[in-house]
Amino acid sequence: MKQAIQEGFILDVLRYYTPVKSYYKLVKTTEDDPEFDSKKAQKKLRKYVESHDHAIHLKAEIMIDHFHEQVIALKKIGGNARAMVVTNGIERAIQYFHAFNSYLAERKSPYKAIVAFSGEYEYNGVKVTESSLNGFPGSKIEDNIKEDPYRFLICADKFQTGYDEPLLHTMYVDKVLAGIKAVQTLSRLNRSHPKKHDVFVLDFMNDTDTIQAAFSDYYRTTILSDETDPNKLHDLKADLDSYQVYSPDQIDRMTDLYLDGADRDQLDPILDVCVATYKEELDEDGQVDFKSKAKAFNRTYGFLASVLPYTNADWEKLSIFLNFLVPKLPAPREEDLSKGILEAIDMDSYRVEKQSVMKIQLPDDDAEIEPVPTSGGGFKTEPELDRLSNIIKTFNEQFGNYPWTDADRVHRMITQDIPRQISADTAYQNAKQNSDKQNARIEHDKALLRVMTALLKDDTELFKRFSDDESFRKWLSDTMFAMTYE
Repeated sequence: MKQAIQEGFILDVLRYYTPVKSYYKLVKTTEDDPEFDSKKAQKKLRKYVESHDHAIHLKAEIMIDHFHEQVIALKKIGGNARAMVVTNGIERAIQYFHAFNSYLAERKSPYKAIVAFSGEYEYNGVKVTESSLNGFPGSKIEDNIKEDPYRFLICADKFQTGYDEPLLHTMYVDKVLAGIKAVQTLSRLNRSHPKKHDVFVLDFMNDTDTIQAAFSDYYRTTILSDETDPNKLHDLKADLDSYQVYSPDQIDRMTDLYLDGADRDQLDPILDVCVATYKEELDEDGQVDFKSKAKAFNRTYGFLASVLPYTNADWEKLSIFLNFLVPKLPAPREEDLSKGILEAIDMDSYRVEKQSVMKIQLPDDDAEIEPVPTSGGGFKTEPELDRLSNIIKTFNEQFGNYPWTDADRVHRMITQDIPRQISADTAYQNAKQNSDKQNARIEHDKALLRVMTALLKDDTELFKRFSDDESFRKWLSDTMFAMTYE
């Protein structure tokens, strides 16, 4: 599953998984911050979390408000995003269906909900089916949810497995989930779409530990919501600005061009000037720190933008700018074993989302498995001038007594050929660029195994040692990771 996510076949549904208490905590954290417009969400969330008023109508309003303000308004999936509401039974699903219809009408929303359940159910003394409530046969649900005015699919033990609709972007969970059921349910969101850049889960019933445990058998991931501190965005931006890699004018010109529909060849000259400054003016520690903090800013801002409405157009512009700049920043020269591949951005669909964000923000311009590492930053360890010599020395001390047929060839394989092949592995490159160190190590070890297996035809001696000797296998894995991980 992890490799499928990294190669873009499916999306990571846990990246923006948010329990409702974490959602409230984030909103509450920003109460006094002028950069966030969280007032709309505060009243209902406070009532839900602090007063324990867990009425269906209140939860329905929180869901609908979030979807309109953070999904529809931002034109997720090109403005075609759908949401699924997962309930704990038919009675609850029907209650939600009526609550949704009532509040959607109150909001004068153009959208409608569909309810999905099996069989016939007696509700308030009347026998009903999904067909009688929806006004069309149940066999039409999958087709109709793709068409307006239908945007919400409210489910009771239906469509939680085997339903693969790429337009599903957001899930609201009001049901206890665990184990394989949690994985199957949340994975309804992970189907990719050319205009789908993220997904979002707001969970009213479960916590991050439960969901993390459910997914741990399938892949390790990062749940961002638990302790992310929105206020640290101020510090990250200040630190990035202080490096003077870019100027406010460069950010404005690049983002204005992009949002006005410019092609990549019009954006690259601006970005290339910034890359040249990064390379020429920053020492290696500065390069590592800037790049790390730029990634941290984008991770934090990207997550929070799916949760909270913003009023700061400058932050949005910086996020757009860094999304294009970071992939162009080279690694420090001496760690050039892996060049890293530029992740292709669907510029047009990404542009649609960002144009929508700017339209929302500009009028106000004058007025977690771990949480997102908002601190960012980093430093480059002092390079070992004789690093390769030290590797060979350690190898000889620990494994030199093995009767190698051609020790010099083995040395060359370990210091040159194997790390080069690992660094060229696409899945490992993607993990280094888009994930944390723990997940990169997982992909590294897989890449090492693929490289060593390929050696079987030409170097059975080295492959056998790798397969049979656990201490050699661990040493080689640790050494190769240290050589290839940036």
